[in-house]
Amino acid sequence: MKHFLLISFLSISFLAKSQEIKGTINDTFGNPIVDVNIYNLSSSTHAHSNEFGNFILSNVAVNDTLKFSKLGYKSSNYIVASLSEKIQIVLEEDVFRLSEIILSPNIDINSNITKIDLTTNPVNSSQEILRKVPGLFIGQHAGGGKAEQLFLRGFDIDHGTDVSITSDGIPVNMPSHAHGQGYADLHFVIPETIENINFGKGPYYASKGNFATAAYVDFSSKDKLDTSKLSIEAGQFNTIRTVGLFDLLGNTTKSNAYIATEYILTDGPFESPQNFNRFNLFGKYTTILDNRTKLSVIASHFKSKWDASGQIPMRLVNDGTISRFGAVDDTEGGFTSRTNLSLNVDKKLDENSSIKSNVYFSKYDFTLFSNFTFFLEDPINGDQIKQKEDRTLYGFNSEYRKNQIFESFNLSWQAGIGAKINSNKDIELSHTLNRNEVLEYKQLGDIEESNLFGYFNADFKFNKFTINPALRLEYFKFNYQDKLNPNYKTLSNDKAKLLPKLNFSYAQNEKVVYFLKTGIGFHSNDTRVVLQQNKDVLPSAYGADLGVILKPTDNLIINSALWTLFSEQEFVYVGDAGIVEPSGKSKRYGVDLGLRYQLNDFLFFDFDSNYSLARSVDEPSGQNYIPLAPKWTSVGGISVRNYKRFSGSIQYRYLGDRPANEDNSIIAEGYFVTDLNMNYQLSKSFNVGLIIQNLFDTEWNETQFLTESQLQNESQPVEEIHFTPGTPFFAKIKVTYSF
Repeated sequence: MKHFLLISFLSISFLAKSQEIKGTINDTFGNPIVDVNIYNLSSSTHAHSNEFGNFILSNVAVNDTLKFSKLGYKSSNYIVASLSEKIQIVLEEDVFRLSEIILSPNIDINSNITKIDLTTNPVNSSQEILRKVPGLFIGQHAGGGKAEQLFLRGFDIDHGTDVSITSDGIPVNMPSHAHGQGYADLHFVIPETIENINFGKGPYYASKGNFATAAYVDFSSKDKLDTSKLSIEAGQFNTIRTVGLFDLLGNTTKSNAYIATEYILTDGPFESPQNFNRFNLFGKYTTILDNRTKLSVIASHFKSKWDASGQIPMRLVNDGTISRFGAVDDTEGGFTSRTNLSLNVDKKLDENSSIKSNVYFSKYDFTLFSNFTFFLEDPINGDQIKQKEDRTLYGFNSEYRKNQIFESFNLSWQAGIGAKINSNKDIELSHTLNRNEVLEYKQLGDIEESNLFGYFNADFKFNKFTINPALRLEYFKFNYQDKLNPNYKTLSNDKAKLLPKLNFSYAQNEKVVYFLKTGIGFHSNDTRVVLQQNKDVLPSAYGADLGVILKPTDNLIINSALWTLFSEQEFVYVGDAGIVEPSGKSKRYGVDLGLRYQLNDFLFFDFDSNYSLARSVDEPSGQNYIPLAPKWTSVGGISVRNYKRFSGSIQYRYLGDRPANEDNSIIAEGYFVTDLNMNYQLSKSFNVGLIIQNLFDTEWNETQFLTESQLQNESQPVEEIHFTPGTPFFAKIKVTYSF
């Protein structure tokens, strides 16, 4: 009998300790707060609030102390008095403190890092948005209107081949693009509307598909504005940028709406003016319905036009024929536009399950004029080419989420499905003269590419230990109708692919989290290459990360990882031939290190350093370098936030020397550039700022390519570095009015 009573007492005690508590977290205006960390100081269990501010925390007993924390809010402790009632927590906004971050097995440290960087050092242009991803470098080489060239983890990603980018659930990468596979033009995003940047490196995430080999980046816009604003920037090179942010509904508990606009003019530092202009319009409406549904509607339009001086040969600069900012063919440039519509729905089914869905539509136009080789192919008219497309993109994503609590572990799982359809009419590559006359069509046709996918992701949480198995299924259907073929024929192919993932994390305590990530990802090939050249459709990438997140003090976070990635097929875009050229297998190894340190309430320090070794697998040693693969990169700086009305930062970025060819006999030179940003709050309504790019007027090359070209007065072609010069000292003054 005594044993029975003892066992019963222990069982009751265990069950009592295994109880759960539910609650809702709002701000002082009654709006739900997403992703608040709820940490049980008595049992070390943890949870996070969802889109509705709701949470469920298991392994809770009466008199336990719960800590609620999120960056930018004052943390709050709550002593559990009862498990039967749903608690209501209100968090007040506060100064930004790293001490609010609590390490746990499933902490999204990357999202927290970008939130830190966005808050302490806001972006000033769409080009700077991607620089917020640690280790990601960009380069512009077509007058500011073309998508940036990307570098990450030993990849010259071109314009997006190995990094998947989305904005509010809308895919940014464009497969089978007129100017490169996975082309990702993010210029339709207005920087001031960004709320969060979520990213992950490697092919380890079930919800991410095509192009997510080196990394993925997700941008989320704000649901509401803190205040309406008008700002104007004016600077060197005839530069003007205006931004308007207009709150339409004010602070309400259920609905928010705003409109944002941006207009940019600049000639750039080039001797031949860029005549660049871009217009952006963005609108968002968000509401929470009575049936526990969050609804967001987004509409945006973007249009851009520019001239460009192109990439210039080093020999003409060295002999003084042209300056670094001169041109051989200044008729380059182009115009592009994109219109987006999307509907996002988050539906809470019950306390433990929800559905998140979005449907989107994009209309996209693109025309680009380039001349990489001058008079090599056509000694009379020159080698100018036109790349043009008219694309319709539409699709949907839907994900079901479920949380389940068991005696010895918690289970969170997600199951998702989706589809992306790219319909590209009259995609063109042609040889042109002075932008007006088409001398020869090299490619012309219609592309229809359909991508269907489904995935399952599970997190088994054993207090300090989390196991995350996942599986993704991809299906592609490729169609191409070649309009240069006199006989009508639709080329077609399809392919399915299974992509397993398996990740582990272990929280030793609140200061140390270890992780191991493994998985298979892929990047699809261009439809025309798949169907016309019979190349591999969906080559795989196999990756692994081993790392640790440390918080040795309340104000210091260290994130480090050793990683490797093996790719079945590299892609090299050959612009003047209009093809994506497969170049064999590759392997990469590297190490990432990131630091975030808060010296006090207003002073912040950030540092990221990334080393990678990239080699071709099938080539002999010494001939196996991967051209333009970055080896060593680093960014860092010091930021001041709200110190006696003053905010500002000084930031550097460093890209080391890289091989420009396969035997490393020609080097693409690296650079070290420093930027300065200062702001002073004159009053509640007025803020003035100074933005300086390249503070020390460093002479640097933003993009470089080893290219064979021939001038009209040359008898033989020359292979050498062709480059686009980086911006010299560039100052702008900014005035902002808030109302």
